[in-house]
Amino acid sequence: MSLLQVRHLTKIYGGKIVQKALDNITFSIEQGEFVGIMGPSGSGKTTLLNLIATIDQPTSGEILINGRNPHHLTRKETALFRRHELGFVFQHFNLLDTLTVEENIVLPLTLNGERVEEMDKRVNKLAKKLGIEQILGKRTFEISGGQMQRTAIARAIIHEPSLILADEPTGNLDSKSSKDVMNTLGTINKQEMATTLMVTHDPAAASYCDRVIFIKDGKLYNEIYCGDNRQAFFQKIIDMLSLLGGDNHDLSTIRL
Repeated sequence: MSLLQVRHLTKIYGGKIVQKALDNITFSIEQGEFVGIMGPSGSGKTTLLNLIATIDQPTSGEILINGRNPHHLTRKETALFRRHELGFVFQHFNLLDTLTVEENIVLPLTLNGERVEEMDKRVNKLAKKLGIEQILGKRTFEISGGQMQRTAIARAIIHEPSLILADEPTGNLDSKSSKDVMNTLGTINKQEMATTLMVTHDPAAASYCDRVIFIKDGKLYNEIYCGDNRQAFFQKIIDMLSLLGGDNHDLSTIRL
């Protein structure tokens, strides 16, 4: 069974002008896959991520994560589901600057009432893997953007969620930090079999994925697979984006 199944997903926003943000989207993601979502601005990428993240409700269709539909749960069950099953990585890091790096990372475990010894063990193992063990005692304003994003990735995966949802994780980073963060996400995906769904504008970031799903005007437009050659995949992504059209910003951050 697929880890994530999206079936006939439609989202309509009401108001004076009715807007169909997503139109009958169907796809699935297997355990351990790293999948990118791309498309022009306003194509429905973030809406899709928000529906999967249970931040928003679908108009019709269904989402199944490990066979469960989180939109059929009570508010309390949804909060628990989100905390246990999902890990989030955002463009703006969303770290708490009153806490140290270590305290930010263990936050999901603190909320779950995990034992201190277990938290220490997990945070040390993860910090070593992500190359941030030197900064665990620092506050977020004392570290770089790339280090912040790696801290955010550590926080997203410390509770071993079924699915990591990343929204423009390289959007606020320079090219070197972007590369570091994508290497980190790619490594975590391969070593931990951490299933990841990432929305991105950045073709270089998308080239780390196993496949990329393209959305246009709320509909599934196409999908392409990586194969063995990342450079060739990167070129395919660029070609697909130019076919899709969209603003220049979508192609402005090309870097490998």
